[in-house]
Amino acid sequence: MSRVPAERGALFAAVEGEMRKLVAEIVLFNQAIADRLGLNPTDLQCLGIVLDAGAISAGHLAALSGLTTGAITGVVDRLGRAGYVRRIADPHDRRRVIIEPLTERAESEIGPLYAAMSRAMAAECAHYSDAELALVADFLARAHPLNRAETAKLRAATPARKPRWGEPAGPE
Repeated sequence: MSRVPAERGALFAAVEGEMRKLVAEIVLFNQAIADRLGLNPTDLQCLGIVLDAGAISAGHLAALSGLTTGAITGVVDRLGRAGYVRRIADPHDRRRVIIEPLTERAESEIGPLYAAMSRAMAAECAHYSDAELALVADFLARAHPLNRAETAKLRAATPARKPRWGEPAGPE
């Protein structure tokens, strides 16, 4: 078994630390976007899943988000009231509901809130070569399934903490 050189270990620790900071900052940025829209962050993230999917069953959205089907009902109710999604009957199974994004409205109202960040990221990316950007894109693409797998393991192994007296029961 070979040892990781200290220099490589330090590089890994730096990458891991910067990723943790970036994730925290992204969460806070998305909280600010959700606040501006009158949504909560969970609703905004679920909307992102629906927009990426194009249309998705409520059960599949629950599975992808890690939320219960009951919680998804509330999420979809709020997103529907905000005008970002609508429920349609599954043409192949009347028991299922498909959540369809109202993409034009979402893009016109939400897109501008991300525009300045997108421009800033494009300016930052201009400092890197195509090969370096390809490497970063590859790293991020490989990180997604790792994150999903570790999230699934965590959810399977650890029961959710029950709220203490006076605390809210969960995401709403």
